[in-house]
Amino acid sequence: MSTENDGTAVPADPAAPSTPPTPPVPPTPPTTAAEPAPPAAPAAPEPDTDPTQTLPQTEAHPQARTQAHAPTPEPGPAHDAAPTHPQAPTHDAAPTHAQPPAYAQAPAHATAASAGGWPPPPPAVPAWGAPLPPAPPAPEARKRTGGIVAAVLAAALVAGGIGGGIGYWAAERGDNGGFSSTTVSSGDAPASFKRDPGTVAAVAAKALPSVVTIQAKSGGTEGEGGTGTGFVYDQEGHIVTNNHVVASAADGGALSVTFSDGKSYDAEVVGRAEGYDVAVLKLTDAPKGLTPLPLGDSDKVAVGDSTIAIGAPFGLSNTVTTGIISAKNRPVASGDGSGGSNSYMSALQTDASINPGNSGGPLLDASGAVIGINSAIQSTGNGFGQSQAGSIGLGFAIPVNQAKNVAQQLIKTGKPVYPVIGATVNMNSKGAGATIAAQGAGGTAPVTPDGPAAKAGLKAGDVITGFDGHQIDSGPTLISEIWTHKPGDSVKVTYERDGKTATATVILGERTGDS
Repeated sequence: MSTENDGTAVPADPAAPSTPPTPPVPPTPPTTAAEPAPPAAPAAPEPDTDPTQTLPQTEAHPQARTQAHAPTPEPGPAHDAAPTHPQAPTHDAAPTHAQPPAYAQAPAHATAASAGGWPPPPPAVPAWGAPLPPAPPAPEARKRTGGIVAAVLAAALVAGGIGGGIGYWAAERGDNGGFSSTTVSSGDAPASFKRDPGTVAAVAAKALPSVVTIQAKSGGTEGEGGTGTGFVYDQEGHIVTNNHVVASAADGGALSVTFSDGKSYDAEVVGRAEGYDVAVLKLTDAPKGLTPLPLGDSDKVAVGDSTIAIGAPFGLSNTVTTGIISAKNRPVASGDGSGGSNSYMSALQTDASINPGNSGGPLLDASGAVIGINSAIQSTGNGFGQSQAGSIGLGFAIPVNQAKNVAQQLIKTGKPVYPVIGATVNMNSKGAGATIAAQGAGGTAPVTPDGPAAKAGLKAGDVITGFDGHQIDSGPTLISEIWTHKPGDSVKVTYERDGKTATATVILGERTGDS
């Protein structure tokens, strides 16, 4: 018969073995119902550490009670031979508590040999026909626990493991079993925690005092405006940002700049470049001790480099986000948000989170140097710009090498200078290259007479497919690549005419101001 103990099967009770041959013993008169068995003296409880102690009969272990009433095996084919010893008489009066099944007396040497191992040998019981001893009195609470633990451990061993039994034993006894906790409380942490240079936290902490939030209000009666970002360019108080951040306040509006410490200053526009989407402001009462952000080299940036963007997305100043350089030389055309001319850039693409309000803020590398000016995002809306919903991981920054050249020109003259090729290209077609239009704007010649393109031999209808080693697939892409250079640069151009591919060298001209 098998019983269940918390879902674990207990082996069936072994059959009572035959008693080994011994000298004849006079038979004991059978006990009748009218003559109850005389009470036996209570047995002293076994020590708590004795592995052979018997299981106290409690409700927590029904298998002990079940085993006590196991019926005597009926004669079967295996018992046809006459037994060697007479069968024990039947007891009519059942004891008031469960008794373990009768076993043959275990030899003393077997008990001693197994005392130190698990599981313990079966407890010794009287020989067949001897009166059954009464159950020992209940031990103290601690010894009851030990007995329960012994049974649990024995069952666990039979099942093939002791982990659960030991866990129960340790929990019940309130003992940690010699093990100590491996957790570390906050009080054990180092008293002074230092962030190593190059970590995002260290770079941000150093850069934030040099990043500003810009509030722009138009000069109209309603005072419309917006919020953007900028950064300290030099100790004289020049702030570099996007043109579309300050465009609404450029004519009679008001500009204020707020640093990360909460201090605000009035500012004025020094110069704007719509085509580059770059603007320079100057604090009217610049404080002493300004720390310009160091400028990196955007030409040396590699795809996969870490990036850190700082700005005020949706007006949340001093927000830091991180990502990588996802691509380089990405042609982007974005509006200024006020219906003005588009700007064109051969942008750095990053997956750092950029949202409206990040415009004009710095895109830093892992060392904290500025490698770009965050300018545009691609959203699921209608295209590029800062009036879209929010970041989907496609942000675009003006390379800092280009932005630096523009900023220096604006500080020097207040006007932007653009490199040009002296030809009008179709801005609508895409895929086959940049096609030189058949007619220029306002009826002018598509190729400026004696201009850079004319001197290089380019004509109307030519399709420019390469510029300085970069593939050209549209007019905006060509302009983006042209504006990464300076006036006077000599550039190799690849073009197609009448189905044939040719090359030419163009020396870039210049145009001053926005037209």
